Amino acid sequence: MPQHVIQRGNNRQECFQDLADRATYATYLSRYQREFQVDIHAWVLMSNHTHLLVTPNAEGALSSLMKAVGQRYAQYYNHKYDRTGTLWEGRFKSCLVDTDQYFLQCQRYIELNPVKAGMVEYAGDYQWSSYNCHAYGMRSGMHTPHDCYLNFQPDAERRFISYRSFVASPSPDGMDEQIHYAAISGKPLGSEEFRERIKATFGEF
Repeated sequence: MPQHVIQRGNNRQECFQDLADRATYATYLSRYQREFQVDIHAWVLMSNHTHLLVTPNAEGALSSLMKAVGQRYAQYYNHKYDRTGTLWEGRFKSCLVDTDQYFLQCQRYIELNPVKAGMVEYAGDYQWSSYNCHAYGMRSGMHTPHDCYLNFQPDAERRFISYRSFVASPSPDGMDEQIHYAAISGKPLGSEEFRERIKATFGEF
């Protein structure tokens, strides 16, 4: 089941200062997502946090992925910048995502982070997100497009056009707040029926 994952720098401090930092983090993501069997559908690497939209394919896979990436990157970062101490703000935040109505909304939310932060005017201008994979077909070794995206439009070229239009259109009222709250609180992101189904299967979140 897909999950939206947020990992923040400790006290919201910067955890990426240049292109090499982001490239190193992406390299670790690519390496360990294969090792721990986690499909990465969408991502964005901001200056002091990351967003991922992933599907773990084995028990404990997500925790193993985030632990390995977090530890290896922190070692790299501390050595490079001659620092000590914690880089990340505790354990990552995550929530389950309803594929029927919320998956693409969450994917769009992730890829628009640099625009909302004022870093770029257009999502395609930001190198360190999955937007160009979905909007133009750019290839990435760590990218596994989800069926919700692939079924958005069967023909690839038409899908790129439709997806660009989708991202450019306004989000439904309250959707961004709902996505943010679910990820921070750990509560499932989805319809009432979805949340009741998750509660019945896994218990109260």
